[in-house]
Amino acid sequence: MSSAYRIMTLLSLGLLLLAAPSVAQVGENLGLLNPNLASAEELAGVPGLNSAAVEEILAGRPFLSMLAFHEIVEEHVSGSAYDQVYGALWIPIDLNDVTNEEILLIPGVGNRMLHEFEEYRPYIALLQFHREIGKYVDDDELARLAQYVYVRINLNSASQEEILSIPGVGPRMQHEFEEYRPYAAMAQFSREIGKYVDDEEVDRLARYVEIR
Repeated sequence: MSSAYRIMTLLSLGLLLLAAPSVAQVGENLGLLNPNLASAEELAGVPGLNSAAVEEILAGRPFLSMLAFHEIVEEHVSGSAYDQVYGALWIPIDLNDVTNEEILLIPGVGNRMLHEFEEYRPYIALLQFHREIGKYVDDDELARLAQYVYVRINLNSASQEEILSIPGVGPRMQHEFEEYRPYAAMAQFSREIGKYVDDEEVDRLARYVEIR
């Protein structure tokens, strides 16, 4: 994609976002379990995971990247079964900060779709992902793919809907996110939210946010 085309795309998207209603920045979950939040019983019900894998997942969380989680899965699951596991269990990946390997772990994504994921970076909103990837797949497939990804939200302007789209965030924590605005630095976010959750949970939440 040329730099001129990219600039025009981002400008047009910016205008679209101004006119559009608030859109959550984490893809709508259609049934995927999050390894950092799922119960032991839920993990045990994932096809392809044995009890040893479940124990390691529970002991190792929170996982701050899909690759870190994959290191455990690949110890217990053959490559041919990855699609089965990741069709049920997944840590959302940051569209702007993700490896090719992580993208290719999404069931049904091959090299062609990998190229399309990368082609439209940087993503400034999930709406952009819907618009661009929707050129290549139908609505059902787009919705399926969107649940695997997210775009970081701006702490100082994110809507309630955007904050609540972060896995594991409910109304109480959404209130705390808003309570300390404006944020001047991520260190402030860590300090203030660290009053309510432990350091590991702060790190997990920080994956989904930034200050712009």
